Amino acid sequence: MCTCRSKSPWLFHMNSGSCNGCDIELIAALSPRYDAEQLGVLLKTSPRHADILCVTGPVTAKAVGAVKTVYDQIPGPKAVIAIGSCPATTNVFIDSRTLDGPLEKHIPVDVFVPGCPPRPDAIIQGVAKAAEILAERAAKGQPAAKLPVIVGDACGEPCSRAASEGQQ
Repeated sequence: MCTCRSKSPWLFHMNSGSCNGCDIELIAALSPRYDAEQLGVLLKTSPRHADILCVTGPVTAKAVGAVKTVYDQIPGPKAVIAIGSCPATTNVFIDSRTLDGPLEKHIPVDVFVPGCPPRPDAIIQGVAKAAEILAERAAKGQPAAKLPVIVGDACGEPCSRAASEGQQ
């Protein structure tokens, strides 16, 4: 990411089989009420122009190839946000034969925003955390991926995945 846009993350949104609840909340985060655009967050129409991939929904078997292709099209450094419970765990669809999730099985995920659907302010918090991760990667020349971060969880405070699993 170039220095001039280091604080202006550009997002590409991909629905990998969701019910559209998380999609609606992502768009609400960009609406005038929450106004993430004032922070420089823009939704782009091409993954080639984005820094952050936002994925909603459980990964369906038919969407796996598209998810990997879109991820590969985003120039580095890049980050991935899994929005909602479905890309993280496949949620209520866990035993469906049409799914090949969770998302982390196919591409590295940097930030999880749990919820069904998560609130727009939690999504904005996730984008801010992903922007921090991008800034670190740009400064250090893309280090190896660390444990993903979970933002806006039940306690309302950001916490690392390791801490939430009791591995401190």
